Amino acid sequence: MDRLDRKILSVLQADARASLQEIGNAVALSPSPCWGRIKTMEEAGVIEGYTVRLNAKALDLNDTVLVQVTLDSHSDNTLEKFGEMLASIPEVIEAHLVSGDYDYLLLREKLYKIKGIRHSRSSFVLRTLKKADLPLFAQ
Repeated sequence: MDRLDRKILSVLQADARASLQEIGNAVALSPSPCWGRIKTMEEAGVIEGYTVRLNAKALDLNDTVLVQVTLDSHSDNTLEKFGEMLASIPEVIEAHLVSGDYDYLLLREKLYKIKGIRHSRSSFVLRTLKKADLPLFAQ
C-alpha cells in the first residue's frame, strides 16, 4: 500500500459515494487506475465494505454507555461463549477484550443516561469481538 492508496482510502472514508472521477481528481489519477487500486484493496481486505453513517441523535439513540465487565472465568470456552452472546445482542455496538482491571469494555447504546462524569478509566484494546454500525430498532 502506497501514498496513492492511502489518499484513495481517505477520500472514500470522507465520502464512500464519491464517483471514480471525483476520487481520481482528488488523488491525481484517471478513473481506470483508481478503480484498479480500489478493487485490489477490496480483494486484500483493506476495504471491508461500504456503509452509511447514521446520526444517533436523529434516531433517538442519544445515550451511549461504556460498560466494563469482569468474567468469573477466563477459559477459552468462557471467552468464546461470552463473545457469541455479545454478537447476538444488537444493542452492543462494540466489544473489546482489554487490559487493566476489567476484562471487556463494551460500547452500548440506549442503556442509561449518565450526567456529570467525574472520573474515567482508560484501557488498551487487546482484541475487538464485535464492531457494528448503529442498529435500527422498531419504535
